[in-house]
Amino acid sequence: MIRRKLEENFFRVLMVLATLIVGGSFFLIVGTIVYKGVPFMNWDMVTKIPGGGFYIGKEGGVLNAIIGSLYIAGGATVLGLLISIPVAIYINMYLGGRNVVANSLRIAFDVLFGIPSIVYGAFGFLIMVYFGIRASLLGGIVAVTLLVIPILVRTLDEVIRTVPKELRDASLALGATRWEMSKVIIRQIRPGVFTAILLSFGRAVGDVASVLFTAGFSDNIPTSLHQPAATLPLAIFFQLGSPVEEVQGRAYASALILTIVVLIITILSSVLAKQFSKNNIR
Repeated sequence: MIRRKLEENFFRVLMVLATLIVGGSFFLIVGTIVYKGVPFMNWDMVTKIPGGGFYIGKEGGVLNAIIGSLYIAGGATVLGLLISIPVAIYINMYLGGRNVVANSLRIAFDVLFGIPSIVYGAFGFLIMVYFGIRASLLGGIVAVTLLVIPILVRTLDEVIRTVPKELRDASLALGATRWEMSKVIIRQIRPGVFTAILLSFGRAVGDVASVLFTAGFSDNIPTSLHQPAATLPLAIFFQLGSPVEEVQGRAYASALILTIVVLIITILSSVLAKQFSKNNIR
């Protein structure tokens, strides 16, 4: 009895410590960004592109990087969804969900999930060289799409597996084809789709390595898919490398903008997921 109580208290203390470490790390990171970024945050940072000499402390902002990040992350997420939803449905609806082929595909996507993003950047660069595409917005979208597809497929796969089996059986019993049943499943998993969008967008908007060779960098806002595009992570990297204190401070302000963008996407996804989950069958 005493031993069981000691074990329970030990693991309770362990869980509290782990929670404090994780929570403390989060507040330390966000607090550092806010503390160092707010003094350099101003209206010009979010409404202007870099002026001449921006990286040696002169006027301008990172509007080009904000728009470039939204273009690349948004385009990659939409393109990735168009590819991933059919794959996840095929694994669960047509392959039966639990046979050898379906499990092998899941393992393959798990492996792809763990591959460093620089590998996707290198592979995207090879594709661009083969098709004669220069570093551009299109190249960045293609490379980041490759990066987010495993995230989307595995997330959607897990969401589809939570749909009650009775719902699928009832659809088939009413004479629905597998495709018609898939449309019912898609309506059922809409809240999970927003979670997948959140995860993939967050990964895409904050990734540096995959766009390092593929998107290029420009002080202007791209007006076509064939023009180079700046991203916030690369802008932060370049600003932190400057010896000028003013520019280093702007790097933290840019990091704060990136955090706010992810926060807005998180809130929107949560609100939409809650809205669409009202009519779900449980």
